[in-house]
Amino acid sequence: MNNDPEQYSQKGISRREFMTRMGLLGSLALTYPVAALAELRASKAKQPTADWQKIPTWQTIAQVQEVLFPAAEDIPGAADIGAAIYLHGAIENPNADGEDKDFIYRGVGWLDGLTQEHHKKSFVQLTDVQQQEIIEVIVKSSAGRNWVSKLLTYTLEALLTDPVYGGNKNGIGWKWLQHQPGYPTPPADKTWDQLLQRRYKSTSKA
Repeated sequence: MNNDPEQYSQKGISRREFMTRMGLLGSLALTYPVAALAELRASKAKQPTADWQKIPTWQTIAQVQEVLFPAAEDIPGAADIGAAIYLHGAIENPNADGEDKDFIYRGVGWLDGLTQEHHKKSFVQLTDVQQQEIIEVIVKSSAGRNWVSKLLTYTLEALLTDPVYGGNKNGIGWKWLQHQPGYPTPPADKTWDQLLQRRYKSTSKA
């Protein structure tokens, strides 16, 4: 398989398009109640870490998402909205787009290579400033820019999705954006992947 980053130069949304979307979201959002956000973070800290979250690749992805969608005392960040949990469920799902999974994993390899070249460390070992600088370097290439925008797109999905898909824990994104979701929300046994799996099984038996 080709490891050339430029073969992926057409993937993702443009940085300008993403910033436009973020501007629209920002115009809708309010600061989140500090006490409620602190309580949510304390609750998350007590939850056990899944095995996949201990894998270096996923630790890097989660940290990149945090750099791209940082938290503040009154603003939920990537970890608060479950961005990595949502992304993992989306691309590791057997019914998911394998091309996205391949692209994202390859991007981690490019990023790790760049951080080793510049700092002789992994991305998660860098300071906040160094991480931001590395992201600014990687987006100078079209493939790197589209890798970042792909992660941003999934992060926005995590912010807005129904919590049944792993992101938007406790509806934190909806509350932050003052969004009233439609009802009924899908139960766990009727999510898109479950419905696709059932359809596939029924087609196979036909």
